[in-house]
Amino acid sequence: MATMKTKTVWFCKSCGNESTKWMGRCPACGEWNTMVEETVATGRKQGPAVAVSVPGSGHKPMPLKEIDSSVENRISLNNGEVDRILGGGLVEGSLVLIGGEPGIGKSTLSLQIPLHCPHLKTLYVTGEESAKQVKLRAARIGGDDSNCMIYSETLMENIIAEARTMMPDLMVVDSVQTMFSQNVESSPGSVTQIKETAAMLLRFAKETGVPVILIGHITKEGSIAGPKILEHIVDVVLQFEGDNRGTYRLLRSIKNRFGSTSELAVFEMTGKGLREVTNPSEMLIPMHEEGLSGVAVSAMLDGTRPFLIEVQSLVSSAAYGTPQRSATGFDVRRLNMLLAVLEKRAGFKLSVKDVFLNMAGGLKVSDPACDLAVVSAVLSSNFDFAIPSDICFAGEVGLSGEIRPVAQTDRRILEAARLGFKKIYVSSFSSLEGLETQGIDVVKVADVPALCRTLFKG
Repeated sequence: MATMKTKTVWFCKSCGNESTKWMGRCPACGEWNTMVEETVATGRKQGPAVAVSVPGSGHKPMPLKEIDSSVENRISLNNGEVDRILGGGLVEGSLVLIGGEPGIGKSTLSLQIPLHCPHLKTLYVTGEESAKQVKLRAARIGGDDSNCMIYSETLMENIIAEARTMMPDLMVVDSVQTMFSQNVESSPGSVTQIKETAAMLLRFAKETGVPVILIGHITKEGSIAGPKILEHIVDVVLQFEGDNRGTYRLLRSIKNRFGSTSELAVFEMTGKGLREVTNPSEMLIPMHEEGLSGVAVSAMLDGTRPFLIEVQSLVSSAAYGTPQRSATGFDVRRLNMLLAVLEKRAGFKLSVKDVFLNMAGGLKVSDPACDLAVVSAVLSSNFDFAIPSDICFAGEVGLSGEIRPVAQTDRRILEAARLGFKKIYVSSFSSLEGLETQGIDVVKVADVPALCRTLFKG
């Protein structure tokens, strides 16, 4: 019988590439400072050959036209936002990875799902908390806990054995970075352990048809901790966004083999868990008295979901000599570009003034359609002229000062009309033929000077 041998190798945390020595830059993916040292076993015990059962074993190649392409069986989680972002429910045998910053609501959501689905026999595996801690959180969230089994364990062999004995309808693992397997000689959370753990859970899910929800940590850069192969193994990757000091959370679909990756779910963190926000526009539109300058509303689109968000700006004289440029929830480099366009193309002297910008609700906005609202809010604060609260904006500003059309302008207009807005400013190049505006006045402007003449004519 051959003895087990070990050796030290270096793995890339980003792509999982293996190297015999440390390198500053990974030769496979080109990332810098991602190589970590691991100890792995190189020998295997000799013995009788063992037949390994893998998903799909025993099947012969089939012609593509003969493969059944019927709709997958989906499980409703009694949560409209989660069901929608998953593509209509949780697919049987799927592996779902939920990531996010500490305290953002990953564990709350993963426990809230089985408590609100008492018809599903759920195995909740906790590797970070004790069973008493999970019980306290469940009591705070509320719901029916009669069919939710708590299992405090970190060894994957025991978890898989218990799951095969119990055969639950749903399995939740919190978190993948705390799990480890006896087949790998490295500490939990290492690249090798995460790869082995995810592979074991994937094999279990595909063989039994039990959907598995994995909780994953993220790095300081905001990506899922561990090797990039983890995101390739799973079927769905959902990521929480938002400021954990605020109340609103965004659940974004990064990868989905069974649905669209353009969906976005909005939640509000309350004392009893995460509450669904079915109409995010209501939380993002103005919540103050009318007559304040520096405020504009943008009709933005995140994925396929339109909603309106309040843009706040403050322009004041530079008190310390060097003007400040600060943006919360918006790219400060794009803000600098828009300020340069206002100065060069429209003649506004903003280079000697402080400019502060804030997106209401703690959201991070990347939609270029917010450019027009940002420009309007900055000019409103600069002139100390209040924009009426029933006006919103949707347009991209180019370097020559032109206002460019944005995608799905018609959906933005209809969302603004549904919320009671009376006027919306869009690009004059937008094609809106045959659109029923439903009582909202659509004002087309070609460039920034035209916007100033129309909006601030009073």
